Amino acid sequence: MFEQLNQLVQQYGNESVVKNDAIPNEQNEAVMNEASNSILSGLQKMVSEGGVEQLAGLFNGNNAQTDSNPVAQKLTEQLTGNLGAKFGLSNEVASGVAGSMIPKILGSLIGKAKDPNDSSLNISDLVNVISGGSDKNSGVMDAISKYGGQFGLDQNADGKVDMSDAIDAVTKNSGGVGGILGKLFGK
Repeated sequence: MFEQLNQLVQQYGNESVVKNDAIPNEQNEAVMNEASNSILSGLQKMVSEGGVEQLAGLFNGNNAQTDSNPVAQKLTEQLTGNLGAKFGLSNEVASGVAGSMIPKILGSLIGKAKDPNDSSLNISDLVNVISGGSDKNSGVMDAISKYGGQFGLDQNADGKVDMSDAIDAVTKNSGGVGGILGKLFGK
């Protein structure tokens, strides 16, 4: 996941950081590293502070790429503060960099995790990294399960979305696991 995140930061940081005259060239790499670190630590902080429903909501639908998404807003604020504090960038420059990168990176990251044809990143990897591999992992998965139940993914009507629902979906030939995940994540 770290590799995919860094690739996305490099991709979107080219315009926002490298071609930005307000950021000295010798700081470009450090600023982009800070963006990667801020995104990861910000997502982890959300989980540790109980924001799993917001995080699960990020996976639902196609709003990860908008700056009105609450997760994108929090990460943008965090990166803006970090860029100002660590690199002496004005609030306007730091906010511009963060605001142009964060929604695009989140949208691409979630898009990769949701894409059944892209094996470079899957949802469980993303959840595991964000939760730090801790017991918070189950909280994130519980929230995703809750959202999945709202989208009719509870195949066996037991009140939760779990592996038995995936097995039921496959045996009932209702689009298979890909169909379930597609419904869950708005595809």
